[in-house]
Amino acid sequence: MTSHRPRGIALAALSGVASMSAGVAVAQLVAVAVAPASSPVVAVGGAFIDATPTWLKEFAIERFGTADKTVLLTGIGLVLVVAAGIAGILARRRPSLGAAVLAGIGLVGVAAAATRPATGPAQTLPSLAGAVVAPAVLLLLLHRPRRAADAVAATSPTGPSRRSLLVGSLAVTAGAVVVGSVANVLGSRLRDLETTRAAIRLPAPAEPAAPLSAAVDVRVDGVTPFRVPNADFYRVDTALVVPSVDVSTWRLDIGGMVAEPYRIDYDELLAMPMIERDLTLTCVSNEVGGPYVGNAVWLGVRLTDLLERARVDRGADQLFSTSVDGFTASTPLGALDGRDAIVAVAMNGEPLPAEHGFPARMVIPGLYGFVSATKWLVSLEATTYADRTAYWTERGWATDAPVRTMARIEVPRPLSTVEAGMTAIAGTAWAQHRGIDRVEVQIDDQPWTAARLGAVPSVDTWRQWWLPWYADPGRHTIRVRATDASGQTQPADRLAPFPSGAQGWHEVVVIVR
Repeated sequence: MTSHRPRGIALAALSGVASMSAGVAVAQLVAVAVAPASSPVVAVGGAFIDATPTWLKEFAIERFGTADKTVLLTGIGLVLVVAAGIAGILARRRPSLGAAVLAGIGLVGVAAAATRPATGPAQTLPSLAGAVVAPAVLLLLLHRPRRAADAVAATSPTGPSRRSLLVGSLAVTAGAVVVGSVANVLGSRLRDLETTRAAIRLPAPAEPAAPLSAAVDVRVDGVTPFRVPNADFYRVDTALVVPSVDVSTWRLDIGGMVAEPYRIDYDELLAMPMIERDLTLTCVSNEVGGPYVGNAVWLGVRLTDLLERARVDRGADQLFSTSVDGFTASTPLGALDGRDAIVAVAMNGEPLPAEHGFPARMVIPGLYGFVSATKWLVSLEATTYADRTAYWTERGWATDAPVRTMARIEVPRPLSTVEAGMTAIAGTAWAQHRGIDRVEVQIDDQPWTAARLGAVPSVDTWRQWWLPWYADPGRHTIRVRATDASGQTQPADRLAPFPSGAQGWHEVVVIVR
């Protein structure tokens, strides 16, 4: 008997995992009808993100980069598997206890869905369905083998009871896979925006972007393109599932401390005068030399045009923006000082990709994205900092977040091997809404040398730079610093991204042979 005990425990754990799989699959199917973000795994993941302290968020971004969401969802899945296995083991002797554990896990999803921003009672339905199905399946699995055992009066631990439990668990798991696959297929069809995006005819801009000079490109292999392709553009946000917004029902509300609040739909937004501009975005989480910065050409409506129609009260000092998934950002109204701040509808000549905010998002040059670049935009509210606090402000980040002057070495790569002789050091530098006037490079402890600069269409974009270098054999440390158009040179002292952006010289070590 004892030699078969581990096998029996494993089968019990399998029954718990199979039951949980059934509950999650049914929940996913219900979420297709409600909303993708109402899936219990996504709801719990979102609640976890909201509750995570700033230091842990920064650690996740630094360690996992844009894969942080995948890591989180994988971790949640592993926790569910372990918890379900424990529930199955507990159910060997006390079926009601195992079922209660599975129901409790489902209720965690209900609580998470109920507390998510921009949620309603319907958002809890998928988790409720899972909380009912998972324990019910577990009790059914345990009931079937006991009846089989009674029928043959089996006393051996290798008899029909164990075999029936194994077969039943595998059958339930297979069924869960089928149901989950159906949910994914249905969900992907409902969320497929490519047909919609392809049918959109973007208006010609009333103010086209300035033609790009060929001199924006310093023509050094390995330097990021001046305009980053949409597929390569960095993505940092709090959405575990990319929102799928139906443009036929999408509306943008402009209100708060205004004389004439109003609502505008997508067609009305497209009918407004558009401007087209090259603008560089930077995430506040970007470390020195980090990847979370990019330039694109954007098409959109000036924010000031939208706000002038509403007639903002003089007492308002912030623009409080809200995403379709409930994310909020606060922008100082003082930043709308004539710069090309827009509600964008297109990126690099095509309607916004879903990952980058379709159908509309904010783009404001000179401010970090967490106060200026709300995606999947549904609301603009003129208000005060005293009355409304945005998502990241609640977590201790700065309320006013101008982009710091920064230069990045992209060629050669850190710890790379370089052939001796003439080569190039190159990269990008940015100081949006001030512009870059000078970039200097230091090799080991030699004097700083001015790099050659690429052209720029405005002060609101980054700038490529390069320096010819005769590389002698050995180990070398390369540093870079930039000076913006106000005359301020990037400081050497390092600052972490929290609470208002990273600071410091970027340096790389290379081996020349």
